[in-house]
Amino acid sequence: MSLVIPPLVSVARRLRASAASAPFAGATAAALAGLLCLSAPSHAAPVHVTVTVENLAPANGIAFAPLHFGFNSGVFDAFNVGAAATEPIISVAEGGSGSAWQPAFAAADPTATRGTVGGLLLAGATATLKLIVDPLLNPFFTFASMVVPSNDFFIGNDSPTRYRVFDAAGNLAIGAIDQLASDIWDAGSEAFDPDAAAFTGNNGLRTPQNGVVSFNFSELEGFNGRSTGAGYVFTSGLQADTAIYRISFEASAVPEPGSASLVLASLLGLGWVARRRKASAA
Repeated sequence: MSLVIPPLVSVARRLRASAASAPFAGATAAALAGLLCLSAPSHAAPVHVTVTVENLAPANGIAFAPLHFGFNSGVFDAFNVGAAATEPIISVAEGGSGSAWQPAFAAADPTATRGTVGGLLLAGATATLKLIVDPLLNPFFTFASMVVPSNDFFIGNDSPTRYRVFDAAGNLAIGAIDQLASDIWDAGSEAFDPDAAAFTGNNGLRTPQNGVVSFNFSELEGFNGRSTGAGYVFTSGLQADTAIYRISFEASAVPEPGSASLVLASLLGLGWVARRRKASAA
C-alpha cells in the first residue's frame, strides 16, 4: 500500500475551507494554509523520466550498440554534417563504447544528466532506464548509438537543440523520437570493409577513411549474406523511410520528502485542533 500525498496548494485550499467552516479552528487552519502556500514550489521540480529504446528495424537486419544520451542545456555539439568526425563521436561510431563521448559531454555541460541504456539491441528488442531530470535546467536531449554491422555508422542528433523534450514550463513536450534509415550517419572516419567491421569481422583491423560525416544507409547492403556475431545471416532490408529506432519518454513527479512531512504535520495539527474543539463543546 502506498501513501499518496496531495499537492501542497490543494491541501492549502482544503485548510482554508476548514478555517471558514470551523470558527474555533479557523486561526490555526488559516495559518497552516499560509505556511503550505509558502512551501509550495513556484518552479518546475525535478521529475522521474523513463527512457525506453526500441529497435524497429526488420528481422535479421541492423542492431544497435548501447544508446549514449544526456538531458542537457543544449551546448554539447557532438558532430557536424560535412565536417570531419572528432574523437567523441568516433568512440561511438567505430566501437559503440562512447569512451570519449561521455567525458566530452560532461566537460561541455557539467550539469547535464547523462546515461547509457541497452546492450546490443537486436531487431524487436527494447531496453529501459529511469532517472531524475531537472526539466528547466536540462530541457534538451542528445543521443548517439552505433549501428551494427558497420565500420563507423551511427544514429544521433547533429544539432544539440534539435530535440527539446521539456517546454519552458517543465512539461514533457515530446513523447518519442523516431529514427528512419535515412537518419543513419556515416562518420567518415573508417573505410568500408566487412572483414574489419563490428559484428561481422575483426573490428580492430580498421583503415582510416579521412572523410566527413554524412548520411549513408545504402552501404549497409554490402553486409548482406554475412554471418553476424548474434548468429543470424544479415539482410539489410532498408529503404529510406524504414523505421529503425525509437526513443520514448515518460515523466512523473518526484516525491519531495520535506514537503510530504510538512503536509502530514499540518494535517495532524488540524486534527488535534478539531478534537480540542469537540472536547470543549462537550
